[in-house]
Amino acid sequence: MNKIIQVAIDSPAAAGAGTQAKMIANYFNLLYLDTGKIYRFIGYLKIQKKKKFNYSLVKNEIKKLKLKSLDNKVLISNKVALEAAIIAKDPKIRKIVFKFQKKCAYKPPKKFNGSVLDGRDITSVIVKDAMFKFFITANIKTRALRRYKELRSIKNKISYNEVLKSIKKRDKSDFNRRYSPLKKTKDSILINTTNLTKRSCFLKIKKIMEKKLRLNGNF
Repeated sequence: MNKIIQVAIDSPAAAGAGTQAKMIANYFNLLYLDTGKIYRFIGYLKIQKKKKFNYSLVKNEIKKLKLKSLDNKVLISNKVALEAAIIAKDPKIRKIVFKFQKKCAYKPPKKFNGSVLDGRDITSVIVKDAMFKFFITANIKTRALRRYKELRSIKNKISYNEVLKSIKKRDKSDFNRRYSPLKKTKDSILINTTNLTKRSCFLKIKKIMEKKLRLNGNF
């Protein structure tokens, strides 16, 4: 590849966007950032710090944030997810996170060919001029089952119905929030993963990307 590329992915919770973004990153050698994990990181910070939690603390923590810190399994918990949904509505926190996301998207380390970001407002706000834009989704029962299995795998005691209720609440928050709501942009390619395996979904995305990269002389 002879040009830095950006891949922007938006999706509702547990649609499989994170898995696909990682596979894309590995195959095309791109920096991967799960932007939702940043809000979960801040949500966990709020739970831990409680009364000591403030904007200055968030700013300092994001400034020194290392991507490997976002792999902490504690960030997957339902409690953290609900806190993250509340925090994501705060315009001051979004402004702090926005700078970090932009840096990852447009100035990845030179060892990478570009970047791939997934979240809720990547195609519409963070990387509006991305070479590739995808909106990945799946029906709500499929998403709830995926998240339930994920939580059970880390021994999180929770029922499927609790997870389903949580995802419905999260969807309502993501699609209707005042700032940067989740939406499919007109230039985003819709990928429904309900009846797709992880690999078949990746191959579909890979085919789309390679075709455009060849046409642009980048592959």
